Amino acid sequence: MKKLALDAADVRILSALQQHGQLSKAKLAEISGLSATPCWARLARLKAGGYIRGYHADIALSLLADFAQVIVTVSLSRHRKADFDRFEAYVKGRDEIIDCIATGGGVDYIMKVVSPNLTAFQDFVEDLHVEDLGIDRYMTHFATRQVKTALPNISKLATARLK
Repeated sequence: MKKLALDAADVRILSALQQHGQLSKAKLAEISGLSATPCWARLARLKAGGYIRGYHADIALSLLADFAQVIVTVSLSRHRKADFDRFEAYVKGRDEIIDCIATGGGVDYIMKVVSPNLTAFQDFVEDLHVEDLGIDRYMTHFATRQVKTALPNISKLATARLK
């Protein structure tokens, strides 16, 4: 998908949506410093350009249920495209894996896994082995508390692009 030529107003719109979620036309225009019609036209262009992937609520999971959160690093035994594709397809099909990034360097993937308890997490790990995903080694890190969670500051990130 071709990147759009963004300006500061587009970045203000994206920042407002990232911080507040879905907003009314009037409120988004107010925050972004535009009148309603041009703001809405820009929003439609940003959506069509794929810059907005969706809207969601930030749920306080700890109030909803007890759970185990585990960071899992994974190294594959072989590094062919087919090996990566097979592993990534598996990851995309597992609800317990809420975040996964491919990395360069010491490990191939870093995943965040959320399970109802440690027994369910152990079942998840056993499934990793049963699926024969070509895992050479993995390491688990059990989260004890959330220190910080945040979204990237897109104004700062986009500043370099706008210059």
